[in-house]
Amino acid sequence: MRTRFAPSPTGYLHVGGLRTALMSWLVARQSKGAFLLRIEDTDQERSVAGATENILKTLAWAGMQPDEGVMLQGDSAVQKGTKGPYIQSERQAQGLYGKYADELLKSGHAYHCFCTPQRLEEMRKKQEARKQAPMYDRQCVKLSPEEVDAKLKAGERYVIRMKVPHERIIAFEDEIRGKVQFQGHTVDDQVLLKSDGFPTYHLAHVVDDHLMEIDLVIRGEEWLSSLPKHLLLFEFLGWKPPRYAHVPLLLNKDRTKLSKRQNSVAVEEYMQKGYLPEALVNFLALLGWNPGTTQELFTMEELVSAFSLDRVQKAGAVFDTEKLDWLQGQWIRKIPLKEFMERIRPLVAEKYPDAATDKMLEKKAALIQERITFFAEAPDMLSFFYIKPNVSLDLLISSKQKVTKENLPRALEVIENILKSIPGKEWTSDRLLAAFQEKVKEGEWKLGQLLWPLRVALTGRAYSPGAVEVAEAMAEEQGTEAVLQRVQTALALTTS
Repeated sequence: MRTRFAPSPTGYLHVGGLRTALMSWLVARQSKGAFLLRIEDTDQERSVAGATENILKTLAWAGMQPDEGVMLQGDSAVQKGTKGPYIQSERQAQGLYGKYADELLKSGHAYHCFCTPQRLEEMRKKQEARKQAPMYDRQCVKLSPEEVDAKLKAGERYVIRMKVPHERIIAFEDEIRGKVQFQGHTVDDQVLLKSDGFPTYHLAHVVDDHLMEIDLVIRGEEWLSSLPKHLLLFEFLGWKPPRYAHVPLLLNKDRTKLSKRQNSVAVEEYMQKGYLPEALVNFLALLGWNPGTTQELFTMEELVSAFSLDRVQKAGAVFDTEKLDWLQGQWIRKIPLKEFMERIRPLVAEKYPDAATDKMLEKKAALIQERITFFAEAPDMLSFFYIKPNVSLDLLISSKQKVTKENLPRALEVIENILKSIPGKEWTSDRLLAAFQEKVKEGEWKLGQLLWPLRVALTGRAYSPGAVEVAEAMAEEQGTEAVLQRVQTALALTTS
């Protein structure tokens, strides 16, 4: 199947756009078809320089390079394929859309409209005052051919509108929503060609989808109300329409339409925050689609196998960033340790230059991979290996672990004695943990009362890798005396 993604180059790619592109890409891959990228830039005033390249780079980051159309070559956008140009303004320059608008005029399915913007605005205000849906009142349909010719010869500005048959019922089987139908009298006479000669989306995408032989159009639910206009255009031009699938809206937690007031909406922002492409793609795939199993982590290959439009729901999908962060953490943990180490090395070295040549960084990385969500957290999480932490008495005390101001000095003394009793060559996390567990068996202490102060003394953090794991790594790198010294520094705080 030939599918397409057809963004407008008006800025950064929206997360909803990336989800639509993903679904189109998956269907093309499943059917061993082609995923085509077309740039719809007929709204010249809103086009932004560099936006096309940004969209292509974003798709490449997400692993969804197009097979045909506009694609990235180095840092530049190029066009490849036999059905181009794939940029609408270039197609417009060839007179392509005007040709089909003329056909619609000749067949009586479209007409010239000479109404001024002022008249249209007054008409809308009156309709709103009467609480009517704003629609063109068809004043120009009543013009005779002679009146139209006279106005054209006089150079009056005009648009071309489609003439919707009001008596018709337009029905269609949507791939997600099933049978949908529209009363013709509720459908506006859409502008097809603007006064500047550029087509609107409605005419341009119908012409392009036909000429580019698109089999399936996946797009947002907001376009569903425009579907009857597009179906009529295909019919009026004598073409078979593609299949359509209208995916549910993305929603804020309060179930309002996703907006930048409550969430980041540009993919670029998630890239800058450090989200992995695997995590964001996985998250977007699950928005509005249910795989029918309990599986939540999907590679791109698994999505190609599992995805189906018939399991896409009709209701809006809540954009839950907590779920996104959870998926991000899961994908961070799936990265091979050596790769994870190399990803965090430059970040840690930027803050702690010794990390650039740290031969123990892999061991340290292993301690935090299960505990971080973003690579950028690594420097802070590993800071205690490179600088001595500032340990506070308040942090050493923990009501949850039953470490009190009164028993803390004794706990630190017990910790120090346990550590001193173990030969340096036996300082493995398992051996250290066993020694603490033996002490707990005597009945005076709980494990948390000993491991909590040890962890805080070594790291200065409430949230860090485990105490015995840190002690092992620190002893291997700096010697057991470095560990004991930090415990003794914490003990000194209790007597100051």
